[in-house]
Amino acid sequence: ILRVTLGLLVLLHGIHKLLNGVGGVEGMVVNAGLPWILAYGVFLGEIVGPILLIIGWYARIGALLIVMNMIFAFALAHMNMLFQLNAQGGWVLELQGMYLFTAITLALIGPGRLSINDR
Repeated sequence: ILRVTLGLLVLLHGIHKLLNGVGGVEGMVVNAGLPWILAYGVFLGEIVGPILLIIGWYARIGALLIVMNMIFAFALAHMNMLFQLNAQGGWVLELQGMYLFTAITLALIGPGRLSINDR
């Protein structure tokens, strides 16, 4: 359930970028002094990784792709919010944090019994 849930939720972000482009990500990548082509890596972390998780085939690799995607997201888009709390006292980045730490957990524990392979 955890593997499929994370995969579906992150895949929705990837589908949005697939349909609308990666212009926003590209701008952040270039502003950080990195080559613009790295913006297309978002498809690895938001399309390929989630699909691997959902089907349970090389799910650890899929989870690691999501981890890398989230590290880039924190570094490029959310660094200024890292220590902020919202009006209810929760972490402003709790959704991004949940994606990151769930992906780390899945990379460490593997895909579970109901997967195509144990990787």
